[in-house]
Amino acid sequence: LAQMGVKSFKRFLKDRKVPEPKRAKCTTLQLNIGLYCNQACSHCHVESSPLRKEMMSQEVVDRCLLLLKNSPGVKYLDITGGAPELNDGFRRLVEGATALRESQKRELTIIDRCNLTVLLEPGQETLPNFLAEHKVHVIASLPSYEAEQTDKQRGRKIFERS
Repeated sequence: LAQMGVKSFKRFLKDRKVPEPKRAKCTTLQLNIGLYCNQACSHCHVESSPLRKEMMSQEVVDRCLLLLKNSPGVKYLDITGGAPELNDGFRRLVEGATALRESQKRELTIIDRCNLTVLLEPGQETLPNFLAEHKVHVIASLPSYEAEQTDKQRGRKIFERS
């Protein structure tokens, strides 16, 4: 970029008398565990859909749990990615994080970014109880409070199913 005459970010800030950002402690571990989703939303920045089969492997789930175990400053585990609940490693990740929270007697909030319609998918009948049992905070996404707008972005009758 320098060859094109673009200033470094550091120089850009200095020219505007903006102090350099200071690195803070990491308190959130956000994991995008896959691209498989039961919806194909037009606004999805990672283009998740029922056609995407990429999912976090069990080996990577284990590595993430090890990272979490060795990162006591992490207070939030934020799980996202397509419909994370449909990922093969989702429950194992939540169970492992719950076990760490209890064994280490630490403050750890587990967050599931949920599209809500996943609760109606075959095989997910136990999901609400699982989330409650593990004290998972559900962040429900709905692009609009209006059915027409939601269905336009997410597909026919998605608002009703949500």
